[in-house]
This record gives sequence, structure tokens and C-alpha cells, in this order.
Amino acid sequence: MLFFEIVMVAMAAVRANVMRSVLTTLGIVIGIAAVITMVALGEGAQQRVEQEISRMGTTILTIRPGQQMWGGVSRGDARLYIDDAIALRDQSGGLLSVSPEQSSRMQVAYKRWNSNTQIMGVWPEYFEMYDHQIQVGRWFDQGEVQGRRRVAVLGYNMPETLGETPPELLVGETIQIRGILFEVIGVLAEKGDAAWVRPDDQIFVPQSTAQHRVMGGRDRLGSIYASTETPQELDAAFAEIDRIMRREHRIKVGEEADFNIRNSADLLETFNETNQTFAMLLAGIAGVSLLVGGIGIMNIMLVSVTERTREIGVRKALGATRKAIMTQFLVEALFLCVLGGLIGVGAGYGAAELMTRLASWDTAVAPQAVATAIGFSAAVGLFFGLWPARRAARLDPIDALRYE
Repeated sequence: MLFFEIVMVAMAAVRANVMRSVLTTLGIVIGIAAVITMVALGEGAQQRVEQEISRMGTTILTIRPGQQMWGGVSRGDARLYIDDAIALRDQSGGLLSVSPEQSSRMQVAYKRWNSNTQIMGVWPEYFEMYDHQIQVGRWFDQGEVQGRRRVAVLGYNMPETLGETPPELLVGETIQIRGILFEVIGVLAEKGDAAWVRPDDQIFVPQSTAQHRVMGGRDRLGSIYASTETPQELDAAFAEIDRIMRREHRIKVGEEADFNIRNSADLLETFNETNQTFAMLLAGIAGVSLLVGGIGIMNIMLVSVTERTREIGVRKALGATRKAIMTQFLVEALFLCVLGGLIGVGAGYGAAELMTRLASWDTAVAPQAVATAIGFSAAVGLFFGLWPARRAARLDPIDALRYE
């Protein structure tokens, strides 16, 4: 028999038992749909985190206070000071771009509008680190930091918060931060959320102004940000920061540091590891469904071989070879599994789209996942269809013709 004829005979057998064929493929459909949906959720979450970490900056190291330890006993929270930031800037040999950060939520007022807003005291280098763009106006400079000038740069959303005032009209106006007058010199372009940071809803002022005029002389820093020009310099920067900070805090080599150095790339790596573990767990659950579906395919094909014993005998008597009979049953199993895989891909894509529209979850159906799902369903069909096909091919034609 020609291969085309074999395929046509296999399709005729599938059409002859439509309901049974549909129920047979149901396990494959559910398994593939589950795989596609879970992979879409994982891929969407990973893309979102990568975008947010990219907004945070991929060459930025964050230094935060840790715990002061003495004899293995905690002595309370350690502190970072402006002198630490100055030391990092001056002693790193130009390797690091540095900005301290002091922040606090405070009342901000403009005419009859007011808002409780995060005030960020930073150096001008902060804007370059995080790739902020100015929409209207200008940044403050180092001279204004040294002069403790009362100037402010507003986040993108602040003009709307302060009475939906157009950004260009706010520049040059005066706002009050905790009752202290500040001149608005610029408004940032839209940045979007970056993990837990929302720069569009913040107000930026010179760090020295924040320390001495707004925060009552409090010299404790929340963080120090340090960045390099390229990601390849991060390892050297990490070692340089550790060396300088230990010297400033008088911590010997080998002793536990009272500060932490974090890299946004480490956050991404940790998330990816967690996401992979979660994806493997979900894939295992979906794999069980595919296994059950495959066993269902094999069971139905064995039943089909038994039901069609006389048909197989007639075909062999008319000259059909073992290879032709085996190919026919393999094609039936393969068709059922691939059809189930295609329907499962469509169902999984639809479920992912519904999650995006109804629950606002980030999903992304990767072409590689679709191709893998179809390939895996075909492999299930071949694996579980092989035994029934061999059983059909080995039937003796005389015994098959006498079978009742």
C-alpha cells in the first residue's frame, strides 16, 4: 500500500469513531493546555521582572546598612553616613559613580492641593545611574548640593497630583515640602515602576538640602548607590566597595561586615531560579496528565486492534504487509495525539489571554513552548501507539480471519 492510502485508511478509522476519538484526545488536550498556560504565566512574569530590573539599572550596586555584630551578638542596626558616600566617590579611582540617598514621606503642598509624597535626597549622579530623562526644565547640579539650595525635581506623575497642573507651568513655581518653600526646576519624563521603586511619584531634592533643611539634620543614609560604566566592571566594583567600606567602618578582613552590597543582576538570577523550580513543578503536574492521556491512547488503540481483527486479516490476505499495518495504527495514534496537542495549544493560549484580560496577569506564549508541546504530543502518540501497532502487525492472517 502506498503511504497516502495508509493515511486515508487511518483517517477513515478515526472518523468512524468520532466520539471515542474525541474522548481519547481529551487527556492530551488538558495536559498540553496546562503546560502552555503555566509556561505563559512564567514567561510573562520573567519578562516583567527583567523589565523592572532593567529600569532599576543593570550596573548598579546598592549598599545598605546591615547588623553590627560583637562576639556573635547583634548590637543593633548599623548606619551609613554621608562620609561613606564621599569616600566611595573619592577613593574608587573613578571606577564608581556614587549617590547617597535619604528618603522620607512628607506633606507636599501647592496652592490648595497637597499630597503625602516620597522625598528623595540624592546627588545629581543618581539621575544618570537610573537613566532618568528630563521632560521639562533641568536637573540640580553639584553646586546646588553644596549650597543646600531649596530646589526640586518632580516625578512624572506629580504635576497631575498637584492639581493636574501642566508640567511646563510648574517649572519656576514654588511648592512646600513640610512647610518649607522649594522652587521646582524640572519634571522627569515617565519612567514607570521599577520593582518596589516608583520614581514617577517621587520628588527629588539635593541630599544636603534634605538632610539639613527638611530632615532636621539627620545624617543617617538609607542607601548608597554606586554604578559602573559596564556590567563587566561589577565584580571589581564590588571588591572596591567592600575594601573602602571596611576601612571607613574599621572592620578587619575576615570579620562580618555591618553593610550589605546588592546587585540587581543577583535579584534577577534569584528570581529565575525560583521561576525555573516553579515551572518544573508545574511541568511535572502537566506531565502526569500527558502520561494519563498517553495511556488512554494506548488503551483505545488496543481495543481498536481487537475490534478490527477480522479487518486486519482481510487486509493481510489482500497483500498488506506488516509494515503497512503497523504504519496505519501508528498514524492513527499520532493523529489523535497531534490533534489533541493542537487543540491544547489553542486552549492554553486562550486561557493565558483570559488571565491577561480579566486578571491583568502578565502572560507570554513563547513559540518554543508551542513547538515543544506539539513535538511532545507527537512523541506520546508514537510511544504509546507502538505496542498496539506491533500487536496488529503480528496478527496471523488465518487466525485473524477466523476471529469472531
